[in-house]
Amino acid sequence: MINNIKKPELLAPAGDMERLIAAVRFGADAVYLGGTVFGMRAGPANFTDEQLHEAVAYAHRHGVKVYLTCNVLPRSNELEHLPTFLINAKKAGVDAFIISDLGVLEYAKKYAPEVEIHISTQTGIVNYAAANAFYNLGAKRAVTARELSMEEIRILRKNIPDDMDIECFVHGAMCVSFSGRCLISNYLVNRDANRGECAQPCRWNYRLVEEKRPGQYFPVGEDEGGTYILNSKDMCMIEHIPEMIDAGITSFKIEGRAKSAYYVAVVTNAYRIAIDEYFANPSADFRPSQWLVDEMKKISYRDYCTGFFYGDPASDAQISYKGGYNREWDVMAIVDKWENGIAYCTQRNRFFEGDELEVMTRGIKPFTVKANALRDSEGAVIQSTSHPMMKFSFECGTILEKNAILRKERSEPERVII
Repeated sequence: MINNIKKPELLAPAGDMERLIAAVRFGADAVYLGGTVFGMRAGPANFTDEQLHEAVAYAHRHGVKVYLTCNVLPRSNELEHLPTFLINAKKAGVDAFIISDLGVLEYAKKYAPEVEIHISTQTGIVNYAAANAFYNLGAKRAVTARELSMEEIRILRKNIPDDMDIECFVHGAMCVSFSGRCLISNYLVNRDANRGECAQPCRWNYRLVEEKRPGQYFPVGEDEGGTYILNSKDMCMIEHIPEMIDAGITSFKIEGRAKSAYYVAVVTNAYRIAIDEYFANPSADFRPSQWLVDEMKKISYRDYCTGFFYGDPASDAQISYKGGYNREWDVMAIVDKWENGIAYCTQRNRFFEGDELEVMTRGIKPFTVKANALRDSEGAVIQSTSHPMMKFSFECGTILEKNAILRKERSEPERVII
């Protein structure tokens, strides 16, 4: 029996404007993004002050909220820049700040009191006393520690105010450290994981070396390629929507501000449809259409697990005994327009005349088309799309939406070690 039937927010990552547009286009209710400072992801392009105004305006035109990360732990000499950052964000119209530092929270209340405060997962909220304390300090939302089980989230929900949101990560990369608070990157490459610069050394391939045998490297595990003793699997909770809603989670958060626009599009689209499917016919035993589950393997991904939602990870849960990403599909092109039976596209990867391509677009099950009569931008017949980002066309009797994604399954799936 589902007790809490409130429809959850679908919160998608936006590492830059292209990824923000993908999140909005494919069904996000809200996006989270970072500025060029004070955020926990230094890798993505992020948003300058001017770009933030543009991003918020675009999202709001489409009824999508924008949450700005402000969740690093700033040093004292950086605080002088914080008021300007907060005031600009307020002027841009952001809907919330994601905060982990108490000092930053106080600054946000002073310089941008109109903007909601969401407490970052970096804060490590694992109990209702902490959540209530932040609520009393002005927080509207707790982004829980990733280490909470479904039952612990349910207890949290019952013991906090009804108008306090619970946001949980439901899909994407997991961290070997507690809620992302890690020092390995600092030690190995002097890049501070708690200031948005993590080099992800937990994903590296480690071997054992003996003091008196320099240069001889011994594998620590069973894999002939070495071991990945710090590696985590990716989380995927698309098959557990009823349980998450029943536990009282009000925002489903997708990890991946450093991921591609394609990743954002596919994952956002799948969770959007799955959530809508559930609400069309809610039941405790609901499971999404199988094709939505299959979509989770058409992106670059690590082997999946359910994280801590069903208790402490055992040997077959969070810890990964294989390194790298699984890559089974490639994006071939993006549709620019369809007109009079011709699809006009921009290339992303090479494919050939006559190849079958799968079309991925918002809100419907993917379908296939055959790339017949390939022509370049000048109308000349070509045998393949051989040039990066080239414009081309092909005959297509099926109407294709602008920005539809054309992709193709690899003949040999690949595991990419990064």
